[in-house]
Amino acid sequence: MPLFTVYTPTYNRAHTLHRVFESLQAQTCRDFEWLVIDDGSTDGTAELMARYQSEADFPVRYLQQRHRGAHHAHNLSLRESHGQLWLKLDSDDGCAPQALERLKNGWEGIPLAQRDSFSGVTALCRNQNGQRVGTLFPTDPLDCTAAALEYRYKVRGEKWGCLRLDVLRQFPFPEGVPGNFIPESFIWCQVSQLYLTRHINEELRIYWMDAPSLVHGRSDPRTNAVGHRLMFKGVLDLESSWFFIAPLRLLRAAAQYSRFAWLSGVGIIRQWNELKSNGGRLLWLATLPLGLALWLRDCLQFSGN
Repeated sequence: MPLFTVYTPTYNRAHTLHRVFESLQAQTCRDFEWLVIDDGSTDGTAELMARYQSEADFPVRYLQQRHRGAHHAHNLSLRESHGQLWLKLDSDDGCAPQALERLKNGWEGIPLAQRDSFSGVTALCRNQNGQRVGTLFPTDPLDCTAAALEYRYKVRGEKWGCLRLDVLRQFPFPEGVPGNFIPESFIWCQVSQLYLTRHINEELRIYWMDAPSLVHGRSDPRTNAVGHRLMFKGVLDLESSWFFIAPLRLLRAAAQYSRFAWLSGVGIIRQWNELKSNGGRLLWLATLPLGLALWLRDCLQFSGN
């Protein structure tokens, strides 16, 4: 059983997967497997992965599914992963040669008696030009929840790290949801209610920012409205207690909740009943006019589609 499962979801990224493979070849820590889940690629990814499997000196597992979206691939990875610690390395990114070793050291630096209260270790990212992405953690290490990192410490930008597989398996994405995308915040806000994370100021992920956009123009918000509704509902239910620290952030989340609720066919009464926290309901009530305005704008812009 490896310490790490490095999970890579991919869809028509045969031209960038070499970044992940070369990064893993260079790792100083060899206690890992690479799990690639292909969400219906048609660009020769299967042939490329067969070559990687023959060349690699570490376990490479390649699974294919029909094109269903990232949240389905994520859930499949949770079922198929063998590692104690799980980390996602996107199909167009890479990581530093010492990345797994430093994450391992960060995890083992947490006293054994306290590890049950931690979900994992999070580090920094840099772009392909060597520049740090986002802000530093205020201390190193910093032990706090993901919500505290966002609201109390106001740390911004891409971060990357590993999580306990047994923790992630408690919070899968819902399946049978229309569309092909649910924001990952749907999971992180749930994990944050129960677990701390250790944060270290080391730039371990290489975050390429040169990939062309797969979407031209403003995408139709109705496509993944249910996934966004569920994510913003989670924010209101679980994080509304942070209102006095970050009021504008939570008010925006409340307006987006009602916007995406209407876009997914959920009316006012069901919106009220769906929200479980009193704080979330108050924020929702306060921003209903803004949510309605955003919904009407969407309807006017995309009425012909």
